[in-house]
Amino acid sequence: MSDEVSLYQEVGGSDFFVELVNKFYEGVVSDEIIISLYPDRNDLEGAKERLSLFLMQYWGGPTTYSDERGHPRLRQRHFPFAIGERERDHWLMHMQSAIDAMPTSDSVRTRLSEYMSNAAQHLVNTGQ
Repeated sequence: MSDEVSLYQEVGGSDFFVELVNKFYEGVVSDEIIISLYPDRNDLEGAKERLSLFLMQYWGGPTTYSDERGHPRLRQRHFPFAIGERERDHWLMHMQSAIDAMPTSDSVRTRLSEYMSNAAQHLVNTGQ
């Protein structure tokens, strides 16, 4: 058994990720480029919960996301939405703002930022 502490543990658990996602969506709701990708822009609670659970699991927390939804398959789940460089950049802008606003170490911010940047690039599915 490893004594290594997961990022999930390092940040204090689920509350950190719920707060991060809430801060992210504060930007999303006022961004017409990003909010247009949400089928029900008036009810984002499900999207918030799914993103929170995914991030918790990815960073070493409970496996609730996979238990409820199966394998994340991020690219496949996002394929119905036209995601180009503009959408990627706006998503990253709001996520980076949320990361920067979180009370955590520079090391955690760097790890989160690098992951989010790579994930966002992976989801680009159009040349727009």
